[in-house]
Amino acid sequence: MSTTVDGCYPAPVTANENLAFDALSDRVRRQILSLLGERGELTVSEIAANVDAVGRSTVSSHLRILRTSGILTERRDGRRRLYSLNADGAVRDAFRFLQSLLQTGVALDSASPDAADCIAQSHPDADHERDAS
Repeated sequence: MSTTVDGCYPAPVTANENLAFDALSDRVRRQILSLLGERGELTVSEIAANVDAVGRSTVSSHLRILRTSGILTERRDGRRRLYSLNADGAVRDAFRFLQSLLQTGVALDSASPDAADCIAQSHPDADHERDAS
């Protein structure tokens, strides 16, 4: 999970966060996630029937990517495989990373001394460059 470096800037993106961001980068996968968010647990056939412009095999490929990234869970019920959102894991890590970016941006946009300290820590030559001009 990302935290901040020296309380100022988010730490580098973790492997889990990268998995989540890669999985979320595709429009069809986001549509699948939206569908599961609205309707809950669904089968591949139910998902494929509600996703635009792709067939069942393509939906299965997208589901595999989402499951591998930890964003979805799969449950077997006899011969059926049911997919649902996984609120823990990679997507939570990605959310926390984005949250830390937003918090950092708010801190840097404010006129607080903490924001100035963060800028000074990350750009130690900033004052020197300003004086040279």
